[in-house]
Amino acid sequence: MTDRPLLLLDIDGPLNPFAARCPRLRGYTTHRLRPEVWLSRQAPGSRRHRRGLRVRLNPSHGERLTGLPFALAWASAWTHDANALVSPRIGLPDDLPVVEWPAAPGTEPDGLCWKTRPLLSWAAGRPFAWVDDMITSRDAAHVAEHHDAPALLMRISPRWGLRDEDFAELRSWAGTL
Repeated sequence: MTDRPLLLLDIDGPLNPFAARCPRLRGYTTHRLRPEVWLSRQAPGSRRHRRGLRVRLNPSHGERLTGLPFALAWASAWTHDANALVSPRIGLPDDLPVVEWPAAPGTEPDGLCWKTRPLLSWAAGRPFAWVDDMITSRDAAHVAEHHDAPALLMRISPRWGLRDEDFAELRSWAGTL
């Protein structure tokens, strides 16, 4: 176990800017991937099921993420598919820890992101930064009330993904600990 803070990474939004209007984002490459969570939502044999999910990834993100003073972990519905399908395409180790979700993605009755409570449990009192496109002010308030260690919640636009200023904010925040 490391004394570095955790960086909890979502894929869709921060690393895969799926809502980008530009078909060719600068520095990104397009892949057709078949994560289990996505396949389970597609009709077997359908064209979309056969072709796979279009995912845009920036190969420089791996080096930039590993250069941050964090212990990286996947906090994505992709679970272990993140290590198998995303890590090699952006230069991350293929054995990053993975948050195991207790239930399938859904809506929490109190408006929290379905990941918030499980992430707090998984972090087990450690400082963490969480990058995700689904974070809201309710999630931030819940974390502030129920997590005694420092936490940075960064909502990343799925139109842009992680940008230079996001990496700078992560580095700066970690430097304050």
